[in-house]
Amino acid sequence: MNRLELNAQIESIASLRYSPGGLPVLDFLLLHESTVLEAGQSRKIQLTMKSIAMGTLAERISRFDLGSTWLFHGFLGSSKNLKSVVYHIQEIHTVL
Repeated sequence: MNRLELNAQIESIASLRYSPGGLPVLDFLLLHESTVLEAGQSRKIQLTMKSIAMGTLAERISRFDLGSTWLFHGFLGSSKNLKSVVYHIQEIHTVL
């Protein structure tokens, strides 16, 4: 199963664009920082993830403040050039 849940900050947001069919599309970067246990050792994680949202979700995210933190749900896909991973956002929730 290809499903990812990630708490992350919105690092940057591109301008809202539209697909040839008129669907809103938004490209943005997420910043995730956390600490996890790996092989019994604490490991600090910091990563930036290319992300994309479509439809009404793209319109909603385009209005979010940079630096705001959200819980994102979606799946991983590849970019058009197949050289990087893109996080396709399907749901977003407030972090409590």
